[in-house]
Amino acid sequence: MASFFWYTYKLIKIILNGIRHDQEFRFLLIFIALLLTCSTLFYTKYEGWSIVDSLYFSVMTMSTVGYGDFVPSTASSKIFTIVFTFLSIGVFVAFTAKVVKIAFETKPQKNAKKKT
Repeated sequence: MASFFWYTYKLIKIILNGIRHDQEFRFLLIFIALLLTCSTLFYTKYEGWSIVDSLYFSVMTMSTVGYGDFVPSTASSKIFTIVFTFLSIGVFVAFTAKVVKIAFETKPQKNAKKKT
């Protein structure tokens, strides 16, 4: 359990570092938040799901997990989901790659200390 908190702490540090120092990271984060907000509101209104269920479905779709416990039932929801999937998967992958890049860039260099 301690390792969970340690890695959560490290992830939060990476995200805060990205927000402070990387414009592309900020854009991706805002775009993900916008996509999740819009899709959550859409599914709440057109599918009648609760906000938590709508957000859950949006995150599962964005991350390509897709458990199948929620399924869009109307034609408009299915079309929206197709567009949302294409947009969100690309942004999610770009965001994840940016997090990994920031993690490696901010990792302390042991060899750099020895050379100086």
